[in-house]
Amino acid sequence: MDATTITFEVLGPPVPQPRARWANGRTYTPTKNGIKVFKAAVALQAAAVARRAGWEASDGPHAIDIECVFERPPSHLTRSGELRTGSPSFPGMRAGDWDNLAKGAQDAITTSGAVWHDDTQVVDGRCRKRYAGCGELARTVVTITRLPDAAAS
Repeated sequence: MDATTITFEVLGPPVPQPRARWANGRTYTPTKNGIKVFKAAVALQAAAVARRAGWEASDGPHAIDIECVFERPPSHLTRSGELRTGSPSFPGMRAGDWDNLAKGAQDAITTSGAVWHDDTQVVDGRCRKRYAGCGELARTVVTITRLPDAAAS
């Protein structure tokens, strides 16, 4: 790992940021899907890894790569635990929109205060979702790169 890139992972199923709802004349964000716990875990990991790398919050541009690995449903596996022929490689709609998966992670990194001041500083990004391979755990893997003029700030 070089000084311009950090990588961390959060074990457990990735959680998409729910869309805001409107009720009784006000907006709110539902939290039943576990987004609060997920965001807290992302913020803690981001802060810990940034601290170990000697990072302080930057005002410059960043790139982010997020890989969301989902546990396979039991119907994808045989009794012996092997992958059934024809099982899909990628999760469908129930896993959440890829942009909502990225939104929750980016918001949590902002909250950590250890990487950037605002997620508007992310100028390049990618978010992928896939099913775990046999024996692989569900998790979210985040790689953040400080772009050249961010390293000087």
